[in-house]
Amino acid sequence: MSKNGGVLSPGTYFMMGNFACVEAAIMAGCRLFAGYPITPSSEIFERACTRFPQVGGYAVEMEDEIASMAALVGASYAGSKVMTATSGPGFSLMMENIGLAFMMEAPSVVVNVQRGGPSTGVPTLVGQGDMMQARWGTHGDTEMIAYCPSSVQEFFDLTIQAFNTAEKFRTPVFVMADQVVGMMSERLRVPPIEEIEIVERLAAKPPGSSDLGLPFDYSRDFVPMPIAGTGCRVNVESLTHDSRGYPSTEHSVSQAMMAHLLGKIRNHASEIWRWQEYLVDDADVVVIAYGSTARSALSAVKAARSKQIKAGLLRLITPWPFPDKIVEKISSRVNTIVVPEINYGQMIHPIRENSKCPVVGVNLAPGTLIEPRTITDALELVA
Repeated sequence: MSKNGGVLSPGTYFMMGNFACVEAAIMAGCRLFAGYPITPSSEIFERACTRFPQVGGYAVEMEDEIASMAALVGASYAGSKVMTATSGPGFSLMMENIGLAFMMEAPSVVVNVQRGGPSTGVPTLVGQGDMMQARWGTHGDTEMIAYCPSSVQEFFDLTIQAFNTAEKFRTPVFVMADQVVGMMSERLRVPPIEEIEIVERLAAKPPGSSDLGLPFDYSRDFVPMPIAGTGCRVNVESLTHDSRGYPSTEHSVSQAMMAHLLGKIRNHASEIWRWQEYLVDDADVVVIAYGSTARSALSAVKAARSKQIKAGLLRLITPWPFPDKIVEKISSRVNTIVVPEINYGQMIHPIRENSKCPVVGVNLAPGTLIEPRTITDALELVA
């Protein structure tokens, strides 16, 4: 497999998306996978069980998804880069401890390979019904970061990016894949590891250092993290806490803590945003899509262009934080925006909220991809 510490050798592969996700996690430095198998993410768990021990890591089957996320928080504070993978119902169970990870500023990566729901739904088929759960699923006020891959290559690249973002922002980060992206196999290029940017954790200095810092320094966006076992004797708290980690019911403390937790992401949203435009500059109508649906949307735009319809595509790679300025700018110069989704309207809501033109949804029940001709038909109607 590799002579380079067990990571995948550089080269070109034909690989399943779920497998590519695991290889990317290993390359990013992840050494702890804790999870509970659930279709269609189970191949991530299976490959992690094989590959993590080969690189000196651990893959642990927990009793459920609640425990899986709790294990990530604990292992993160022990200094490990950590990941779990699940699908809709498991994602729901993780929400309790995703809130804990947000509150305790524990870097962690959660991969959701979306299937058709709600509940068990159509567990082996595609859906995009967890987009709002990613943003609003957990309790309290939070600001989430999420990436939406549309290909196996992007599943690989964005998994590495998710680890880098989690480490920099000291927060949980989601990779919102879907069944099609997770279970299809296609070309994957793995570059030499020297060409891949890997962000390492900013760890607090051990006792005896001149500048120990505070575990939750609210004067800084990016705060070094105290690591268990390194001699850092600090209080790490899930209750509302001050910058020393001590719990408090003072409103001023709550104000400062929330300003820090939300601000460190909101203040850097434009740095996090990733998107891709195709034939948008002269477009009269633009499709905004994400995940596997964006692949259908690209074909639909090309078909519309062949019919002299000036159509374009905006592909959302980071749905959260929502790229409001990008959508606002594009919508101010087109006549209509079309939003295809394998759900009955989720991302259409922030798109509509930030658009300067009419927004039309193309919605399909979970279970199958939206065919390009369905989107092309919508483009013909609004052009």
